[in-house]
Amino acid sequence: MTVHDHLVQFHRLPVRDFGGPEADHAEVADHGAVAWRISVEPYGDDPEEFTDAFQRFTEVVDLAQVRALVIGQWGEAYEQDSSLVAELLAGVKERLTALRALFVGDLVMEEAEISWIEQSDLTVLLEAFPQLEELGIRGGTKLALRPVRHEALRSLTIETGGLPGEVTQAVSDSDFPALESLTLWLGQENYGGTTTPEHLAGILSGTRLPALRRLALQNADEQDAVAVALATAPVLPRLLSLDLSLGALTDTGAQALLDGQTLAGLEELNLSYHYLSEEMERRFEAAMEAIGVEVDLSDRQEPEEYRGQIYRYSAIGE
Repeated sequence: MTVHDHLVQFHRLPVRDFGGPEADHAEVADHGAVAWRISVEPYGDDPEEFTDAFQRFTEVVDLAQVRALVIGQWGEAYEQDSSLVAELLAGVKERLTALRALFVGDLVMEEAEISWIEQSDLTVLLEAFPQLEELGIRGGTKLALRPVRHEALRSLTIETGGLPGEVTQAVSDSDFPALESLTLWLGQENYGGTTTPEHLAGILSGTRLPALRRLALQNADEQDAVAVALATAPVLPRLLSLDLSLGALTDTGAQALLDGQTLAGLEELNLSYHYLSEEMERRFEAAMEAIGVEVDLSDRQEPEEYRGQIYRYSAIGE
């Protein structure tokens, strides 16, 4: 499984490609009515540099109206990280006064596998835009964050094939008093995923995330360990939505959830793409029905056996 489709909606706005030099946006009267997507194609006969595309954007679009930005491909994978993007955005922060949502790395498999996307230290974006309410990041290679306090951020999404533990630790150590939704794709060790339950401790304690209601800790090879940690976590009773999908969850993790704190406060629980036995599926579904929790147990996976060893994989790695 991998990412095949670009964002079509972001921050409840339709995504519109800014396009090349020939693109005409005269019909867009309100430049804040769409989420603008800026991207370049680095492989053509006469490729446009991202710096040039961004400069055109600042000249054509009224930056004071822009509410949401989606950053696609900024250069060839393996050659240029996202520090250029962060620098350009921070350079016009005084003009992007209405910006409330930003997604960095809207690349699909045909452009770059998720583990090929080279990010950078994106803390600068949180520092440059104190009114930002939604931040999305795709790609974990070279990704870095530093602990920060941000008063306005309500949604943080980090999609990776492998999330470095240092990044998770920075999120854990940050103060996000308004954060309602947190999504982390933890991934596989082979692709840089070094996050452990210890890195998640600050998130699971909830002390720096008093408004958190939707938590997604997805796509983890070690999904059982995440489930075990969550089962007794102080943050669990305040959640309305819990998502442990796309990972290598087995009966061990499911049993921990059944044996831990009550899940009755949840409105929805997503365990899709999992390795539960059929018996555990039935037991878990019955237990959730008894307490009125909607649970998604679709897309059951079968372990792979090779030379006597059993292997289970999260959905998205490379």
